[in-house]
Amino acid sequence: MEYRNLGRSGLQVSAVGLGCNNFGMRIDAAQSAEVVHKALDLGINFFDTADIYGGRGKSEEMLGAALKGRRRNAVIATKFAGPMGDGPLWSGASRRYIFDAVDDSLRRLGTDYVDLYQVHFPDAKTPIEETMRALDDVVRAGKVRYIGCSNFTGWQVVESQWIARTQDLSPFASAQNQYNLLDRRIERELAPACEKYGLGILPYFPLASGFLTGKYRPGEKPAEGTRLAAWGARGESVLSEPNFALLTKLEDFAQARGHTMIDLAIGWLASHAFVPSVIAGATKPEQVEQNVAAGAWRLTPEEMVEVDKITKARDA
Repeated sequence: MEYRNLGRSGLQVSAVGLGCNNFGMRIDAAQSAEVVHKALDLGINFFDTADIYGGRGKSEEMLGAALKGRRRNAVIATKFAGPMGDGPLWSGASRRYIFDAVDDSLRRLGTDYVDLYQVHFPDAKTPIEETMRALDDVVRAGKVRYIGCSNFTGWQVVESQWIARTQDLSPFASAQNQYNLLDRRIERELAPACEKYGLGILPYFPLASGFLTGKYRPGEKPAEGTRLAAWGARGESVLSEPNFALLTKLEDFAQARGHTMIDLAIGWLASHAFVPSVIAGATKPEQVEQNVAAGAWRLTPEEMVEVDKITKARDA
């Protein structure tokens, strides 16, 4: 396993991480533990969860239980800001909520510190100055080692980092956003902003909710229980003719080099210098093995250019 610095921090994270959003939702505690132990055995040290995953804390509880006895070998990343109850005091990025949320996450995870604490969504009702000051306070209190953001735009990253820099506060070390061969929108503004201000980008949905595995075929409805089926109209929009045409070309590219589509989807992301870790979910130990193997492929500069041409031809 390759390890990389998280942005400009000194924290080393595995090039392939484990997304824990399935814990408590698609798999139970015992199954989650099997996935976590396989990940650790294969060298994965980066585990990404959130307080809302699994239904108000279940994912954090299961991850914490699975890491007992092996906590020192894990980088725990969790998030806050999503609704954890009813009413305005149970979500957001205010000082009051952050102080409550971090303690709740620590309790569920069974640890006395979180390695990476991330704002899950921008909070339009709270000044970013208040959020950054509160996050700096929990860092100084020793409850959090590093902070990051998720689903921020480029200008929001710049504003946050500028406030941290000018007010001597802890800066964001990472930005977690959707990024894959089907959706490259972050390259327009977010990626340049992160490179300029020293944030590593942590891509989620690297397989485009399963579309890039090749398990969906033109003219066929997504199987019950899959994410695209659950998304309804949003899922149907992914299953478009242009996307299937792109998938065919990408599959041909991968197969010509002796690789699978999953290898290409994860390996392509891991081949970007600004990506410290690719967040890949799994519901079975075998899927963890598959993700780790895929993350070992480093595309050559020439191959990266060729993939660029293939993906950008769809949008021409």
